[in-house]
Amino acid sequence: MKRVGDGPPGALASNRPPRVVVSIGGSVLFTGHDDAGYHHALAQLLHRLARDFALVVTTGGGRTAREYIDTGRRLGLTEVELDELGIEVTRLHARLLAGRLGPPAPAVPPTTIAGAVDLAHHHRIVVLGGTEPGHTTDAVAALLAVRLRAVRLVNATSVPGLFDRDPRVDRKAKRIARLTWPEFQEVVRRSTDGKAGQEFVFDRLGAEALARADIPLWIVDGRDLENLSVAARGGPAVGTLVGGVAATDLSSGRSAAR
Repeated sequence: MKRVGDGPPGALASNRPPRVVVSIGGSVLFTGHDDAGYHHALAQLLHRLARDFALVVTTGGGRTAREYIDTGRRLGLTEVELDELGIEVTRLHARLLAGRLGPPAPAVPPTTIAGAVDLAHHHRIVVLGGTEPGHTTDAVAALLAVRLRAVRLVNATSVPGLFDRDPRVDRKAKRIARLTWPEFQEVVRRSTDGKAGQEFVFDRLGAEALARADIPLWIVDGRDLENLSVAARGGPAVGTLVGGVAATDLSSGRSAAR
């Protein structure tokens, strides 16, 4: 007997909306500039998207998590304990966003991937933070995208895509409009050594999971909610597209994933 959701990545039962996973960085959720206003507008956007898609949203820890982790490291905590500190911060962020969303999002976010998968079968929006040490919220988002056979994952970051250099310090940095999965995996491999609290392009485990499942990944500016909406709907968005099938006009950074 074929179960609902069985089939290749992106395959959907006829009575279920397509699923989209959104990973929102903590550095996007809290910038120190009208964060309450941003959460309000983000919640409104997610409600609009939920009319057409089933959404799972992960929330990162950002600067707050890194400050706890840095302090914990100076106090001699282990890497596992430091990961657990960061996870608690991501869960606070998830609770805040879920509270602002209200129904249909569960008020209490799940704390495991299995729990999120179960809730995603019954709710149009599910929000959660981290799950276990060694898994960033990007990895959680990627694993959920695979488990739920999502049509795409949108990574909402503090910069509008992937650049050849850090655009926050180099004005001549150029955005990379499109990467294959092998190209992106090499970028990811060079950017992290797995320690808690690092800032990096994307989680290595998450990149490998998405590549195997061939689920397109958009990397976009999370504070540009209009563009975030375009990416969640499949493009054309301004950012970096990894994998997928893109339309033309890649040189301008605008492309559309299937």
